[in-house]
Amino acid sequence: MRVGIGYDIHRLVGGRPFVLGGVTVPHAQGPAGHSDGDPLLHALIDALLGAAGLGDIGAHFPPSDPQWRDVPSGVLVERVLHMVRATGLTPHNMDSTIVVERPLLAPHIAGIRAAVAGLLGLDAAMVSVKAKTNEGLEAIGQGRAVAAHVVVLLAEV
Repeated sequence: MRVGIGYDIHRLVGGRPFVLGGVTVPHAQGPAGHSDGDPLLHALIDALLGAAGLGDIGAHFPPSDPQWRDVPSGVLVERVLHMVRATGLTPHNMDSTIVVERPLLAPHIAGIRAAVAGLLGLDAAMVSVKAKTNEGLEAIGQGRAVAAHVVVLLAEV
């Protein structure tokens, strides 16, 4: 078994969809980013790559490369899963925490969880998605950013 930890944070800006785990959540702002800016999937990518000893998201999908502009992060997860599985490892489970003041995520957690489980090829019982606020503190608490923390466990195939 191998453990990986991922973290990502994005500023929130107007004119972008608010995408988490591949699910669009209604909100006036969305995460800024080169791809779709999905912080949950970006943190998942770093956790997967880290557990497999394959570097980080920036090494594989640099923001300087125009081919990744506005690409759905689910496409990036699929590419990373292919790399991870080529090492003889596969996801066993995932735990995550999304930190955002607004929008309220409770009504969307089940859909996000199901979407991430589908990407990973896991039963939803093996995927945890939690949401927290930053209690009004710093950029996240002021509604200017969203962050995600992910821990993933890989097992040998």
